[in-house]
Amino acid sequence: MPTESRHVPDRHPSATSRPAPARRGGRVSATADAAAGQAGEGTLAGIGWMVLTTVLFVSVTLIVRHLGSDIPAVQAAFIRYGIGLVMVLPMLHPLVTQPVRPWVLGLYAARGLVHGVAVMLWFYAMARIPIAEVTAIGYTAPIYVTLGAALFYGERLHLRRIAAVLIGFAGTLVILRPGLAEIAPGHLAQLAAAPLFACSFLIAKGLTRDQSPGVIVGMLSLGCTLTLLPGAIMVWRPPTLDEIAWLTLCAAVATAGHYTLTRAFRAAPLTVTQPIGFLQLVWAAILGIVLFGEALDPFVLVGGGIVVASVTYISHREAQAARRITTPPAAAIKH
Repeated sequence: MPTESRHVPDRHPSATSRPAPARRGGRVSATADAAAGQAGEGTLAGIGWMVLTTVLFVSVTLIVRHLGSDIPAVQAAFIRYGIGLVMVLPMLHPLVTQPVRPWVLGLYAARGLVHGVAVMLWFYAMARIPIAEVTAIGYTAPIYVTLGAALFYGERLHLRRIAAVLIGFAGTLVILRPGLAEIAPGHLAQLAAAPLFACSFLIAKGLTRDQSPGVIVGMLSLGCTLTLLPGAIMVWRPPTLDEIAWLTLCAAVATAGHYTLTRAFRAAPLTVTQPIGFLQLVWAAILGIVLFGEALDPFVLVGGGIVVASVTYISHREAQAARRITTPPAAAIKH
């Protein structure tokens, strides 16, 4: 029996196989472009938040320097965080409807403890050694933070990031060099505070994964207030109205600084934001000269230039790298 011949019309190539890959390719390209845009915006936002943080924190430094050593360091720190806690109480409202899991509460407690001790040491150092030296020694903290980010969070230590941190740290050593001839108790206090601040920053980075910046800042104020309370009771003396006014301003500015710092941590990797923090050293050195008559040291100028160079470099390179997320090649899409 003869078989029936069926005519199968030719299909135009453009009507079958070609459009589908093109559509898939378009979707992949659009997704990659969106990812590139989000990465670039996140990196730039993190850099911007960190620059603002340096301005706010150096303002806190000036206030504490103005207060001097008349009020005990632990009492000053306690009053600052106690006032700050009142200011941020509304930020803790989400905890009423969404209770914190036990392990998260443990992180908050650990951060409050290490940060509270670090702040007490920092207040002590600020009242006894020049602003530039306090800030310079404090910038050993980014070394600990960068290493900790790689060890605990798996952040990649790109060569440019390592270089920026090391160059910025070299700048702090140039500024600190005149002070190395004599190691005072203030230097030792700040050397002890640096790794504690680094631990606090690393814990904060972990909390940003599922906690809001407002709650993180609020819980830090609560934790530090409780940590500093026993020491404040032991050395308490009635503060003057002038001291309360300045510490209130200090609390407002510092709380804003911790909020912007948390936003920076949330927007970009620690290895990107930490080199930007070196700018605080430049502001501190300049304002120490202008407002407190600290000697104009050429090492401050040279070291400040090195710090600015490292910050400028890392900001530029990271912004470029974030925009260079490329679309997969056509061959990769088809296969």
